[in-house]
Amino acid sequence: MTSLPLAWRLFRRELARGQLRLIAAALILAVTAVSGLGLVSDRLKRAIDHQAATFLAADRILNSPQEVDPAWLEQARNLGVAVATTLEFQSMLFAGDELQLVTIKAVSDGYPLRGDIEMMTPRTGALPSAGSLWLDRRLASWLQSAEEGEVGEGIFRLEGVINRLPDAGFNVFASAPVVLMRLDDVAQTGVIQPGSRLQWRYQFAGRESAIAELERFLEPRLTTSQRLVDVRSQESPLARAIGRAEQFLLLSALLGIALACAAIGVAARRYCQRHYDVVAMFKTLGASHGQVRTIFVSHLALVTLLSIVAGLGLGWLAAQGMIQLLPAEFGSTAMDAFPWRPLALGAGTGVIAGFGFTLYPLLRLLSVPPMRVLRQDIGPARWGAGLNGLLALTALSLLAWLYSGSWKMTLVLIIGALVLGGLLALVGLLLLRSGRQLGMATASPLKLALAGLRRRASDNALQLVGFSVALMLLLTILALRQDLLSDWQAQLPQNTPDHFLVNIAPEDTAALETFLAERQVRATDLYPVIRGRLSAINGETVQRRVTKEDEEEPQGPRGIGRELNLTYRTELPPNNPVVAGQWYGADSRDEVSVEARVAERLGIGLGDSLSFTIDGREFSVTVTSLRQVNWETMQPNFFMIFPPAVLEPFVATYIASFYHPEGQPELVGELIRQFPTVSVIDVGALIEQLRGVIDQVSLALSLVLLVVVVASALVLLAQTEAGMASRRQELAIMRTLGAPGRLLRSAVNWEFMILGALAGLMAVMVAELTLYLLKTQVFNLVVQAHWLWWALTPVLGAILIGLMGRFACRRLLAQNCAALLRRD
Repeated sequence: MTSLPLAWRLFRRELARGQLRLIAAALILAVTAVSGLGLVSDRLKRAIDHQAATFLAADRILNSPQEVDPAWLEQARNLGVAVATTLEFQSMLFAGDELQLVTIKAVSDGYPLRGDIEMMTPRTGALPSAGSLWLDRRLASWLQSAEEGEVGEGIFRLEGVINRLPDAGFNVFASAPVVLMRLDDVAQTGVIQPGSRLQWRYQFAGRESAIAELERFLEPRLTTSQRLVDVRSQESPLARAIGRAEQFLLLSALLGIALACAAIGVAARRYCQRHYDVVAMFKTLGASHGQVRTIFVSHLALVTLLSIVAGLGLGWLAAQGMIQLLPAEFGSTAMDAFPWRPLALGAGTGVIAGFGFTLYPLLRLLSVPPMRVLRQDIGPARWGAGLNGLLALTALSLLAWLYSGSWKMTLVLIIGALVLGGLLALVGLLLLRSGRQLGMATASPLKLALAGLRRRASDNALQLVGFSVALMLLLTILALRQDLLSDWQAQLPQNTPDHFLVNIAPEDTAALETFLAERQVRATDLYPVIRGRLSAINGETVQRRVTKEDEEEPQGPRGIGRELNLTYRTELPPNNPVVAGQWYGADSRDEVSVEARVAERLGIGLGDSLSFTIDGREFSVTVTSLRQVNWETMQPNFFMIFPPAVLEPFVATYIASFYHPEGQPELVGELIRQFPTVSVIDVGALIEQLRGVIDQVSLALSLVLLVVVVASALVLLAQTEAGMASRRQELAIMRTLGAPGRLLRSAVNWEFMILGALAGLMAVMVAELTLYLLKTQVFNLVVQAHWLWWALTPVLGAILIGLMGRFACRRLLAQNCAALLRRD
């Protein structure tokens, strides 16, 4: 009989008898976890992006200081992408006896492509009618005193009051009120002249594939002054929240891959061990090495193929079930294409993991000598454990990189795996082998358990790996989710400032503080603001901006490229911890504190000399501290902070933020009437929208955590089931020698509890290291030790794995000696 028909017959028999059941279950778990988690993560990512796009009023925005080639917009429309155009410039608005510098926002039909314009007055249409203006809420009183306003040479009707534009953004220093008009009406103003400072924004919205195609078309054609952005491109609280959420979802999928690979490795090793005698028998009967290889490679290939099909089906069904649990805005997000990538990754996981984690056990299986038929102590050839580890790490690295495209995350995962392997070797040497002397007697269940650990040192070591991996990954995901949610909640707690006050004149500061205090309004300190430019670093002039048309290369260190908002104060601002150096004293001069990320980007360090230019005057200061600024807090924050002696000679305006208390609806109106030169910027609606997105992201993180918990439980069960064959033989011998059932049950409990406690201890060690790397290199979170884990996790591991082991062994412990000796 040829090899393939024989392989098929043996495959059907072993599948029916359960010989391949464990490895099939592990592969199905792998494919289900990766494909299901990938499908859910993909849907969550699309939904979050769709919700967050309302902050831009579009999916993508092209910023440009001049009009772009009309062919670009035509190409977008040909791809099925909706297009809207906005033009922003500053001008004076006259109405009656009022005069105000405003930001004119001229928009085309279709604006906004995402989100909606919130109005304070009854809406007359989707946009202002031809020849009319919609005013910022700060100019709402103008509608009471005037019917028309003048912008340049044009006269326009004052038609409505805007409460909020979807793309208003978070830039409180851009304090001029916004006036909305139609793009077609700009020509009437006559204010657009050669050399005018304009900001064109071209908004695009459409299917993801079409947007991606448009990006590929535009990017090679953009100049250095043009920029194509999405919601993640902006330095805003929303962009950072979404970025962290996507990193968490990606990390969860990577940990799901690690869990799946751990289960496959255990299952493949156990399957091959069960067939050592079979291979020896085949070789004794004259089968060639090639025939034996064909049989077992066919078995693994067939079980891999069937498992991939089953895993993809289960992953799809599981994903659809979880999507139904999502809020309506998540579950109803339209998908412009079938999600092939998560399914392809699931199938690829099955193939790569099936090869990478079964190759070493298969090579050992094929090396079993025929002499094993006569001598059971003769095993397969032993290659170095390094080969097995190299194959496993290579497969895991390939899968992680294919899924994430991030070497940083892949490296963190591999470092965690290597540390776990090192800890395992140390524990195996110092603890598992220490049961040798205690195991010489079996007078107590504990000593019998330690003897079992010693006899099955290699099997227990592998079980320890699986238990530790599952617990470690569970701890990592749990801690990261909690830290992310805590970080977001800390950024936007209740009573977060929701109004900014800008352009406060120095003579108004005392009266404004008294006004807020009398009404018990919670406000931040008043920060002076002086506009200045960083001109040199350590005496070298910083680079100037260049365009593609400039022939000369920029010289000197890189600079900010624009004027900065500088401030001075004696005390360290809240949420600005010093991470290097020391905060200057009250009498300090010629010093500056720099935000840490800006310092890193510009190559600035402690002791460096920075030169600034303000109102044509240049001065130099020394960097004496670096601060970590929490930009998500709704309070004034600055790149550079100086001692008062440095900036007090310059003219400053002031800025502050406050929380509008409930029950005082007239507060803002009274403030504007009493301080007419102060600009009040309401960001409350933006905060509520950001909170809504964060709430949705929190639900997504909880859902992904549930998936990882289920995957971890399945890996624990697979690990526990893997050692049942050797445990059956041991229990049969002990039953034959008269060991009572109570003693055996207690010994099994102790053995699994010891394994669980060791696994919990190792999981905490590796989880702390992994969290340190992830928080510092990926998520930019504060690192803190989880001291309670060191006490609770070993105890919880002992209880959890002890219960699982007792559950898995319940049938063996209930059987008599004759039943245990029967192999069927």
